[in-house]
This record gives sequence, structure tokens and C-alpha cells, in this order.
Amino acid sequence: MAIRISKLYGLDIYTDGGRYIGKVHDIILNLEEGSVVRITTEPLRMVQTEHAKKLLQEKTVLYKNVKSVGDIVIVGKREVQKPRKEEKKVKKGFMSRYSK
Repeated sequence: MAIRISKLYGLDIYTDGGRYIGKVHDIILNLEEGSVVRITTEPLRMVQTEHAKKLLQEKTVLYKNVKSVGDIVIVGKREVQKPRKEEKKVKKGFMSRYSK
């Protein structure tokens, strides 16, 4: 099933157990693979590197955990996972914004 990325912005995110996680604020893409990597529950903006790492670990959901998208986003078990190597390529001192 294909969905336009623009339809995700602002949707509520819930676990499959019914717990509210937040709203979709930004989407992190892997442009080389043409895939969605993560969705964030806080807007990405110019932040220090350490804050960016914390944001990626605590305020994002791996897209591979998304089970369903409709009027809301439903995710399965929220894995705590270190950022992937391409996500570690955050320039020192700031993080790029990938939002609308």
C-alpha cells in the first residue's frame, strides 16, 4: 500500500496497545533508498549534536514499526535503537530539517 508522505503530517500516533505517542511532525527519509526511516513527534530544527542524538532516540518512531496508517498512525513495539550510521552523519552543531 502506498501513501503520500504529506498525508502523514499532523496525524496522531498510537501504539497497537492504545497508548498515545504524539503527532507526526517531521519525516526522516533515506533519499538513496527512497524510503522513510523515521517519523518524529517533535519538529526537527537547528539543534546541537547531542540534542539531535537524544531527539532521534526518544522522540522518533522507526517507520518499520508502523503497522497501519489511516486517520491515525498505529505502531507496534517501539524499539529503543541507536541512530543508524546515516543518521549519525549529522553535521556538528546542527541538524537539518526534513519537513514540509
